[in-house]
Amino acid sequence: MSAVQLMDFDESTAFLGDYGFFHVLMIVLLSLSAMPCGYMRVIVVFVSDTPEYHCKLSINSTRNGTDVERASSWSEPNSCSRDKVNGNGTETWDLVCENAWKVPFSTSLYFVGVLIGSFISGHLSDRFGRKPVFFVTMFLQAAIALIQATSISWVMYCILNCMRGASHMSNYTSSIVLGSEMLSKSARVSYTLLGHSMGYGLGYALLPLLAYFIRGWRMLLVASAIPSLLFIPSWWVIPESPRWLLQKGRVEEAERVIRNAAKQNRVPAPEIIFRTEECLELMQKKDEKEQTYTYMDLFRTPNMRNVTILGLFLWVSVAMVFYGLSLNTSNLYGNVYLNCFLSALIDIGAYFTTWLMVNRAPRPTVLFSALMSCGILLLVIQLVPEDMPVMFQVLALVGKMGMSGAYSFIYVIFTELMPTVVRNMGFGIFTTAANIGTIISPYVIYSGVHSKILPYIIFGTISIVAAAVSILLPDTRNNKLPDHISQAKPIRNFSCQKKTPSPQSTETEGCKKEEQ
Repeated sequence: MSAVQLMDFDESTAFLGDYGFFHVLMIVLLSLSAMPCGYMRVIVVFVSDTPEYHCKLSINSTRNGTDVERASSWSEPNSCSRDKVNGNGTETWDLVCENAWKVPFSTSLYFVGVLIGSFISGHLSDRFGRKPVFFVTMFLQAAIALIQATSISWVMYCILNCMRGASHMSNYTSSIVLGSEMLSKSARVSYTLLGHSMGYGLGYALLPLLAYFIRGWRMLLVASAIPSLLFIPSWWVIPESPRWLLQKGRVEEAERVIRNAAKQNRVPAPEIIFRTEECLELMQKKDEKEQTYTYMDLFRTPNMRNVTILGLFLWVSVAMVFYGLSLNTSNLYGNVYLNCFLSALIDIGAYFTTWLMVNRAPRPTVLFSALMSCGILLLVIQLVPEDMPVMFQVLALVGKMGMSGAYSFIYVIFTELMPTVVRNMGFGIFTTAANIGTIISPYVIYSGVHSKILPYIIFGTISIVAAAVSILLPDTRNNKLPDHISQAKPIRNFSCQKKTPSPQSTETEGCKKEEQ
């Protein structure tokens, strides 16, 4: 690899400013794209909800010594039956009693799909571009939901659920990376925490409103697909990531994107934005073979390996607890629609609070505080008396607030830790690991059948352990977005005194320098 000093993308595009028309337009559009992701992932709360049902019984009685078969009658609600219908007369495919396992299983299959999709899309996005993967997965997310609405059996529903999951996280991650790579440092943090996360939260808040007025699960899936389809024409407005274009040696296309942004921001652009001789580590010369990065590059150097391993554990833990608490809203005291809406409002509040704190404290401290507060509140739940369900609900929802903040914040800190050349692959492997946690989360919730507080004890313990691990992450506050693996930061080492790094170096920070 060339030893030439890496050209600074942020400095080369500083003339654009932070919040010009182009930046605001990208933030708004990509944030709106997160709304379908906000409700698609937890729509199972209503789509797979089991309505009240009765058992149709054939009862024999003996009258005057003669067996007489009485007319069929209906028993009390919530008993077992082979003949069940929901409020709109739609079959529920026998998802109760001995078949109750089908509900968490179908939910887990969705997250299996998310795992597969996120693993594949990371490599595709780094290879073919952020923009194509973003729009293709958005279309697939809508198309599969429409087909799923026509399911004629539980097996068909599950297969399509898995396929829909494969497109969901791919779309969500691609939009974060695409926006982060074309915005300045200040705008990037605001976009990730306030814009994109708020869009996700608003989509989540929209779900109970849709579900309240659209009680049939088929029509609810149809309605959920419409916003994604309406977003497709923005293909002609949203450009490809200029950082990715530079890394692929497509300097002219990258300059075209920046010049178009300058025109929209009404600022003059320099005659030459990216000098070829300054891009030796961002691009390969056209007469040379392009270097291809693989998932092994995430473990090739000590710094990358340490950050990747810590990231894998944190993403598994945060995703398991976040989605476990989100999916568990239907089991809380009170109305399921109101609980889901309150949960969404709490998420929005958490995103805003995290945005306010992000530049006021070191990154690991913010993440540690969010995880620890969640863990403590969830463990305190076991002390609440059974005759105080409202207090139980308050602690569960407030505890979720901390995890919601942590969930949005890990996207910020790992965007800043992952170099451009492997950023989407990094997010691919992180979201793949995270979905191992989300696959398990429905079964953690299902354990509440035996003990109502058991899921909260499990989630609370995981949160506290994750908080302890998060403090090892390097602080990326006020640092430039890394482009190459050689710029990966070392994790914190509390066993020896930390040297003061030079402003230009990210590789020499810590107790010792990484071998290159």
